[in-house]
Amino acid sequence: MSVEELGRNAARKLMEYPSAELPPLAPFNGVGVYTIHYQGAFAPYAEMPDDEPIYVGKAELRGRRQGRVIEAHPSPVLYKRLCEHSDSIRAVNNLSLRDFRCRWLVLDPVWIGLTEQVLIATYRPTWNSVVDGSGNHDPGAGRRNQERSLWDTLHPGRRWAEKLRESQLNVNKIMNSIAEHKGAGNQA
Repeated sequence: MSVEELGRNAARKLMEYPSAELPPLAPFNGVGVYTIHYQGAFAPYAEMPDDEPIYVGKAELRGRRQGRVIEAHPSPVLYKRLCEHSDSIRAVNNLSLRDFRCRWLVLDPVWIGLTEQVLIATYRPTWNSVVDGSGNHDPGAGRRNQERSLWDTLHPGRRWAEKLRESQLNVNKIMNSIAEHKGAGNQA
């Protein structure tokens, strides 16, 4: 079996699980991948099927990207990442957390990146492909000259994002990009 097929198997397994509340009701330990799903009335995203994620993400141990020592004991890294997304959605003025659901799969760290890539390539989620920035964190005072993300432009409300320079794309252009993305069929 090829490495790519192992990634596809993990992605299929994740999508077999029923969606759950965002954030999940009970904390859990582990790292892995997740999907966020939208079931509300915000026009650009309306009528999304439950099996079509609006966002795909991963949660890895701190320091992994830099090759530093990895935690030896389990911690709720994936759960905390889902909570961070919930906080971002709560902060904005045109989305409601009750309209979101999620799925997650705890994985060995070696499979996380591959599985995330497979999910994004398969579903081309709107927040990964067109409206980037939902997973961003406050860049800090030293990097406030950055441009506001498309996500924060379309969904204003995160206080730290309001301090960033305005995006070159306005809300109408972003919404047109979403419509084009949906019209092109966002499943590969």
